Amino acid sequence: MKPILSFDNVTKQYPNGVHALQNISFSVHSGEFISIIGPSGSGKSTLLRAINKLITINSGHVLVDGEEISGQSGRRLRNTRCKVGMIFQNYNLVYRLSVLQNVLHGRLGHMRGIRGVFGMYTEEDKKEAIDLLQELGLGSFCYNRANDLSGGQKQRVGIARAIMQDPALLLCDEPIASLDPSSAKTIMDILYNMTQKRKIACIVNLHQLDVAEKYSTRIIGLSKGTIVFDGKPEDLTDEVIEKIYGTSKENLMMGGSGDEEAYSADLAC
Repeated sequence: MKPILSFDNVTKQYPNGVHALQNISFSVHSGEFISIIGPSGSGKSTLLRAINKLITINSGHVLVDGEEISGQSGRRLRNTRCKVGMIFQNYNLVYRLSVLQNVLHGRLGHMRGIRGVFGMYTEEDKKEAIDLLQELGLGSFCYNRANDLSGGQKQRVGIARAIMQDPALLLCDEPIASLDPSSAKTIMDILYNMTQKRKIACIVNLHQLDVAEKYSTRIIGLSKGTIVFDGKPEDLTDEVIEKIYGTSKENLMMGGSGDEEAYSADLAC
């Protein structure tokens, strides 16, 4: 099976001299749910942004659905980006617009000319957006302003918008970092179930080790811009965790806030 994403010896060095990624290589196939873990500054966000060329890499190759995105621009780049949905920590919604309009924005990359400029969505698009919102428990909020929603509801709208894009790959950059423990569990359940149901590959950047272990089919551990672990959650030993984070698993679980302890308890229910 052809991978939906391939990194081949990808390196990214910022102008200040920081090597954010160093000779990174891995592939992703349809249906995988991959968590990227590692301490702050390990290269997690840079890795995600290299996938859809939000940053330019210094060397190596990034292939999306068999096409190298690194050298693309203009329409070719837009067409490739249509295959990659993205969910953000801070939602990135247009708050003055309705929930339904925000979800429909997921179709803009597929629209050409005047239809895209004026948001002339088809009735089929509108029905699909409403069906998605109903699936996410937001059917009654279609015509509410996005600004009126809670954090967890806003993230569900972000997920619906990304799914409307009909992506082959979904990227999630710290999607639960701004949420309370109960909302965070809801969002992770939704991400996992919706991507598995649709056979969409999903890559999630996470700080919460216990969440990565619970949901992932595969975990990639980064440290100082290099991959130090790539495997199944059950193979993530205490020794590997210490290699990734530079501290023990016990310190990671106990060194945070009460919210982290509450979230761990919530996951155990």
